[in-house]
Amino acid sequence: MNPNSLAGKYGYLFPELDRLSRAANVITEENVLQPANEGIRTYMDQMCGEHMLPGSEFRGLDNAQAFLDAIKAGKRGIILMEHYSNFDLPGLMWLLDQSGEVGKELGQRIIAMSGMKLNEENPYVSAFAEAYSRIIIYPSRSLSAISDPELYKAEEKRSRAINLASMRALDRVRKEGKAVLVFPSGTRYRPGKPETKKGVREIDSYIRLSDVMMLISINGNCLRFSEDPKDMLNDVLFEDKVFMTASPVYECDAFRAEAREWAGEGVEDKKQVAVDYVMHRLGEMHEENEKNRLG
Repeated sequence: MNPNSLAGKYGYLFPELDRLSRAANVITEENVLQPANEGIRTYMDQMCGEHMLPGSEFRGLDNAQAFLDAIKAGKRGIILMEHYSNFDLPGLMWLLDQSGEVGKELGQRIIAMSGMKLNEENPYVSAFAEAYSRIIIYPSRSLSAISDPELYKAEEKRSRAINLASMRALDRVRKEGKAVLVFPSGTRYRPGKPETKKGVREIDSYIRLSDVMMLISINGNCLRFSEDPKDMLNDVLFEDKVFMTASPVYECDAFRAEAREWAGEGVEDKKQVAVDYVMHRLGEMHEENEKNRLG
């Protein structure tokens, strides 16, 4: 075992995670909304503090203020964020807390959309994820990977029930002034595999059902893939300077119209266009902020 892996460095916490964990490992339509476990959050903050180097920061706090003001005024808000590791959400929440009252309040209002894999594959990965408020969904990628016809039929029925419950939970929490965070790629980006950075078509529905949106780019990464990306507990920890940067606030209808104009004439899949444009804008933000981070 790599001593710098999650399991190698923080395996001593596993008994404590067993004690603190309260989330169900099997997701049904009854438990898709899972509130943050503050006991586990304390340990996640500790990990972030131990690996984010001085100079790490949340940038664009004025944009975060504008977004916060909008959702507090009743706007349905969505945050779309790059995805490199399972430390992305913990890192964001930690940096928001370090940034002052605006960041703290926004962090308290964030609920992340999360795939079932984090809950069902490993109890300790599930426990780490439990530190943050989440709505669990059944990702289309998981369903499309099933080859057995009978199993596919059963899981398709299950996915419909879970995702319907998730959309109801999404509507409910946004009426309560919460901000929903979604990773538009649907999976962590793996270097050398550009397909993992392609936006998921379903993201267009989240944008269409929202009023305002904010993009967040990530530069720097404290948790990286091992030789076996499927083994999340074997991900390797690094110290790094991390920038997480908020874009200006966009009106969602205007953003979707801008995406169609960006794509030009003759585009057949207009839903894919919107998320392609999201990934394009995030890519531009990432490149610009990487110059600042390393400069």
